[in-house]
Amino acid sequence: MRLVPRITALLDRIRGEDPERGDVPGWVMVTVMTAALVLAILGVFQDAIVDAVQNALTSVTTRG
Repeated sequence: MRLVPRITALLDRIRGEDPERGDVPGWVMVTVMTAALVLAILGVFQDAIVDAVQNALTSVTTRG
C-alpha cells in the first residue's frame, strides 16, 4: 500500500485543489430555485393537482 499518494491526495483536498470537488454553491442555488419553482407551481395549481392525484388514486383503488 502506497501511503504517499494518499497523503498527497488528502492534502490537496484539504487545500481545496481537488479537481473532483463539486461546486457546492451552484448546487445550493439549483436546489433553492427548484424548491421555489415547485412552490410557485403548487401555489397556482394546487386545487388542480390535488384533484388530479385524488382522481388517479380513486381510479386505481376502486374496482370497476
